[in-house]
Amino acid sequence: MSTETINKEILRGGQFLVKETKCEDVFTLEDLSEEQKMMRDSTREFVDRDVWAHWERFEKKDYKYTEECMRKAGELGLLGVAVPEAYDGLGMGFVSTMLVCDYISGATGSFSTAYGAHTGIGTMPITLYGNEEQKKKYVPKLATGEWFGAYCLTEPGAGSDANSGKTKAVLSDDGKHYLISGQKMWISNAGFCQLFIVFARIGDDKNITGFIVENDPSNGITMGEEEPKLGIKSSSTRQVFFNETKVPVENMLSERGGGFKIAMNALNVGRIKLAAACLDAQRRIIDEATKYANERIQFKTPIMNFGAIKSKIATMATNTYADESASYRAAKNIEDRIAVRQAEGNSHQEAELKGVEEYAIECSILKVAVSEHVQSTADEGIQIFGGMGFSAEAPMESAWRDARISRIYEGTNEINRMLSVGMLVKKAMRGHVDLLNPAMKVADELTGIPSFDTPDFSEVLSEEKDMIAKLKKVFLMVAGSAVQKFGPELEKHQQLLMASSDILIQIYLAESAILRTEKNAKRFGEESQAIQIAMSKLYLYNAVDIIQSKGKEAIVSFAEGDEQRMMLMGLKRFTKYMNNPNVVALRTQIADSVAAENGYHFD
Repeated sequence: MSTETINKEILRGGQFLVKETKCEDVFTLEDLSEEQKMMRDSTREFVDRDVWAHWERFEKKDYKYTEECMRKAGELGLLGVAVPEAYDGLGMGFVSTMLVCDYISGATGSFSTAYGAHTGIGTMPITLYGNEEQKKKYVPKLATGEWFGAYCLTEPGAGSDANSGKTKAVLSDDGKHYLISGQKMWISNAGFCQLFIVFARIGDDKNITGFIVENDPSNGITMGEEEPKLGIKSSSTRQVFFNETKVPVENMLSERGGGFKIAMNALNVGRIKLAAACLDAQRRIIDEATKYANERIQFKTPIMNFGAIKSKIATMATNTYADESASYRAAKNIEDRIAVRQAEGNSHQEAELKGVEEYAIECSILKVAVSEHVQSTADEGIQIFGGMGFSAEAPMESAWRDARISRIYEGTNEINRMLSVGMLVKKAMRGHVDLLNPAMKVADELTGIPSFDTPDFSEVLSEEKDMIAKLKKVFLMVAGSAVQKFGPELEKHQQLLMASSDILIQIYLAESAILRTEKNAKRFGEESQAIQIAMSKLYLYNAVDIIQSKGKEAIVSFAEGDEQRMMLMGLKRFTKYMNNPNVVALRTQIADSVAAENGYHFD
């Protein structure tokens, strides 16, 4: 464990809401080591050469080319970044695995899906839950690309309710095999994988069990045709049918009934990795849209000179900057937590599982925010291209379609919104995050006399940091009152949870952007961060708007009379700027910088 990790306070998951984070304690893309920069650059070079340059092939259902690119990624070591060296992987830290996932995923959703399914839910369950014999037998083949993996969880009647699957596993008479029978659907990589992670129920067990199943058609395994899909055209997606497929008892993954736990923890990792996988897609869309806007002449001038286009480009860049800031902040928190657990004697498996689980709230926040931003970025990319953007001859159309699945993957965004608040409340009840005392202080503040002191906003982003502190009070006010009113029944009030989650999401992303910029302004100088300061201010301004709307929606849904009036007054007080930023000027400043560089240049 590094001295840096030891010397800084590592907040627990969710504590960002009630504890101040120092800018020096957040990790940013500007903190990458030389080794990480080399890994990023080699990944980008591979993607530019073998994936982005051939994006049309992925739109023509060229499944073989997807498989070919996956093999090349394996030869470069990109499939084994997170795999320990003992199993032929690179054994790199969590930030490095995020970095590769980020930059390998930007060119096309088809390849991104194949990569994510293989390295995440195809390989990771064995790495983190397999016994030594299983890891030695299977992980090296997966880490090098000799074999590809797939994950069989979803069934026709079991989607978000993953534990309700009907696939059965029956112990053979001789006790040497389980016979698996059932139907799985939406299985990524099914058409070219050699190994499945399959979830099935033994007897009347409450929870499903995980199994490692080799893909052998002579062993009762058949597949449906490739699914026709809106996007990710060259991602192999098939139904898989098991008919008394024999699986050696030693291929049970973890313990009997442990499958649901494996599935849920795989989703935690998958959520933050999905956020990473949407980042470079946003950058590339911005690059293409900016180049087009700089070159497209209308009314005798490039359309980039029009304020309407500048507004779009500025918002696209600002959202991407905030997404980067929050994703790498959380990734380093996870990496540090893993290091602490290993220093305490936990195994690699235990440390990684618990390290990611600790930040499950942040993982859900990121999954929702970044997947929605990549969709809006792609949508605006089409709009900037105009009629050409709607044409399949330009990459905007495929980017929009590919982005759509990201709001469904790894648990729908609706599920993740409710989970983020639900998990936070549960952490508070366990004493892991003190929400009660801060919420009581906010309640007292609502009935007290407001301070009329003029705060000192002389330092960079000091007013914005003050606003973040006030926005946290909005969440504590709303969530504290809702918990007090509904108690354990809160989970039944889904629209309230979703509104509260939107407040939580905006706080985390806005704060992450501000902390990143503050850190870099202190070490590189404010002048060098002028555009980043503008983006931080613009993101916060937009976040305040969202929080005002969602805060009001939440308050009027459960509070009445004097309580409602008091909370609405509090909402107004906590979202009030002392000095409103000139958002038109901010957008113009950001867009002009992006236009001058002919693309996104803040990573």
